[in-house]
Amino acid sequence: MAKKEKSEDVVKEIGNVKVPLFLLEKYKSEIVALMMEKFSYSNIMEVPKLEKIVVNMGVGEAVNDSKILDAAVKDLETITGQKAQIRLAKTSISNFKLREGMKIGAKVTLRDRKMYEFLNRLISIALPRVRDFRGIPDKSFDGRGNYTLGIKEQIIFPEIDVEKINKVVGMDVTFVTTAKTDNEAYELLLAFGVPFKKKQA
Repeated sequence: MAKKEKSEDVVKEIGNVKVPLFLLEKYKSEIVALMMEKFSYSNIMEVPKLEKIVVNMGVGEAVNDSKILDAAVKDLETITGQKAQIRLAKTSISNFKLREGMKIGAKVTLRDRKMYEFLNRLISIALPRVRDFRGIPDKSFDGRGNYTLGIKEQIIFPEIDVEKINKVVGMDVTFVTTAKTDNEAYELLLAFGVPFKKKQA
């Protein structure tokens, strides 16, 4: 009994608990049936899932000023609610004064409840704050059922205090799915509410 109470407490600590549970329940109760009908899967196990969301910040200016990276990492952790991993340069590029092993960015990999909570904030709060927002393009699938969205400014997330940032930094948000085709991944993300631009008739 004590273990059950502890588990419930952990759930309540993740933002507004109903947010991640809502999207997870939507997947189970609506999206699975929708995808089964649309693609005529013979087995429910064939239905694609959202496996993880990877949020990546590349900070090239960190080569000359490490404080810029420190600030970016702090923003990334504030946005995702999870500790970031520092990314290191894999090769040296003398023209950019870049040496192998230098810190050039950070990333966070979100799964399970934190993934759904982030997805909900992204599509319902952050993206609508983009100036003149009319949906995101559907051209950035990788051919293997994954989609990457480029965000130009971290300040679209309300968790970021505009008055306290030193530099506007962009990020890439990659949705990793188990879909076998880009079309299946597109329909899966669309069903979750990802606001793609309407396709031309």
